[in-house]
Amino acid sequence: MKTYSEESIQEHLKELNGWHFDNNGIEKKFKFKNFSQALGFIIQVGVEAEKNNHHPELYNVYNKVNIRLSTHDADGVTDKDVELAKAIENI
Repeated sequence: MKTYSEESIQEHLKELNGWHFDNNGIEKKFKFKNFSQALGFIIQVGVEAEKNNHHPELYNVYNKVNIRLSTHDADGVTDKDVELAKAIENI
């Protein structure tokens, strides 16, 4: 499975507003009006993750959600991460 380096992922990141490469993964922080909206978003992300059989690292504190995507089997960012990030952007 091909992994992206920090340099080679840049073209994809141009299409993913607010996502950045860090430590062999791509990450984005989201902020919502309140906890209920943040939790609803997490549930929608979970549904997309199940559809894609690819599961993100999710961190939630009140109205903030941080998402990190990395393909653990490949030890880095792959097309699976890019596709899930695109799906998350469409939520």
